[in-house]
Amino acid sequence: MSSPSPSPNTAQACWTVAPGHAEIREETLPSLGDGEVRVRTLHTGVSRGTEGLVFRGEVPVSEAQRMRAPFQVGEFPGPVKYGYVNVGVVEAGPADLLGRTVFCLYPHQTVYQVPAHAVVPLPPGVPPARAVLAANLETAINALWDASPRLGDRIAVVGGGTLGLLVAWLAARLPGCEVQVIDTEAGRADVAAALGAGFALPGDARTEADLVVHTSGQGAGLATALRLAAFEATVLELSWYGNRAVPVPLGEAFHSQRLTLKSSQVGHVATPQRGRWSHRRRLELALSLLTDPVLDRLITHSAPFHELPQVLKHLAGPSATGTLCHRIDYPI
Repeated sequence: MSSPSPSPNTAQACWTVAPGHAEIREETLPSLGDGEVRVRTLHTGVSRGTEGLVFRGEVPVSEAQRMRAPFQVGEFPGPVKYGYVNVGVVEAGPADLLGRTVFCLYPHQTVYQVPAHAVVPLPPGVPPARAVLAANLETAINALWDASPRLGDRIAVVGGGTLGLLVAWLAARLPGCEVQVIDTEAGRADVAAALGAGFALPGDARTEADLVVHTSGQGAGLATALRLAAFEATVLELSWYGNRAVPVPLGEAFHSQRLTLKSSQVGHVATPQRGRWSHRRRLELALSLLTDPVLDRLITHSAPFHELPQVLKHLAGPSATGTLCHRIDYPI
């Protein structure tokens, strides 16, 4: 008599089943295909801006296809399995990846299977728990490519969330640049200082900035960004508002200052680099920069996977202003 077949692999995943409501669902994984890897998740990260919009059901119909995550299942507004910050260990697949800790643009799920080329091994010196910053750092890299700052620029970053602070950290490493983070939360000053940047509340911010990067996700923040820009400066808009209408103050000095208001989005490699850089090369760069322990200051909260539905509800609401990156930890 032949021995019984092994039980199929099962996984648990977080789904937004309807706007404002998420739940953990169980699913069965198919047999591992040729050229695939099976990854057991160690950590995921919640992208507060985009995942908050998804959780609240604020993805515009016109953007539903462009806003799909690489391994999304389901459609907006739900049920949908969404997310793109996953760090785990390869437990089956090609020999050169077995046992490697990898990053993947995969949703919140305990174990999953993807083509081997979809995972990127973590470089030496990057702890798995810090690697959840990779997606935001990749966005920050793309933003500075779009903005093309110059040596010695005065740079203002309006919005001291995870993305804004990563932009400030990168910009502060440019020789001669003076970087100031502007946020309504005075508590961000210490983090900004640790990252090499100054800090100001909106009413005290330095004007005459050569470059302004806006990441607050609020119309008031965009108004502040325009106010801080110097003559013929660029205001780079990194916030994404979903289906919310946002007033843009294009009166006052906008025209006389000859300002440029420019969008940046990580879905495409920035134009100046696009002919030479792939998405994978850009992600590998982001991962390689995560060796600096100071970046742990940006991971302010963590929770076990089974609490993720409650975490999403909290982060999508008005009371999560003190949270930067919220890491989700998985059972070993």
